[in-house]
Amino acid sequence: MEFHDDYPSYETMYNHDEAYGKKARRTLWNVFWIMLAITIGELIVGFMAPGKGWSGSVWLKIFFISFTIIKAGYIVIAFMHLGHEVKFFKYMILVPYLLFMFYIIFIVLTEGTYSGQKANVTRVDPILIQQQLDLQKGHGHGSGHEAAAGHQEAPKEEAHH
Repeated sequence: MEFHDDYPSYETMYNHDEAYGKKARRTLWNVFWIMLAITIGELIVGFMAPGKGWSGSVWLKIFFISFTIIKAGYIVIAFMHLGHEVKFFKYMILVPYLLFMFYIIFIVLTEGTYSGQKANVTRVDPILIQQQLDLQKGHGHGSGHEAAAGHQEAPKEEAHH
């Protein structure tokens, strides 16, 4: 099956022949279809995860992180034209990126536990506890000025009839 399209200006703009232009556009479409297939696979796994009991599992985290890095690397190789470079230059560009991504993943997985999991709380904040107790007793700061700092109750004037 031969690829046909109606976009001839690419060849004239960049002094390439028609065959090169078709090959370049075919490569872009291949990248699109591969990325779409990976994304659909991720969506299918994501929709199946709650029903299968995978939500929050280490396996699911590794799956999504791996495929995200694969997609990002593929984008860099395809659209930044690293696929045609020498091996040293590819590594020079990709290794710092991968190290940074693994560092970010490490930080998210180790420091990102503030989302309400009681078991991971290591420090008790006395001010927060006092505020929660005040709110439970109804002494919290409401929308009015009943006891706001700096406000004094205005003297009441007696009405004269």
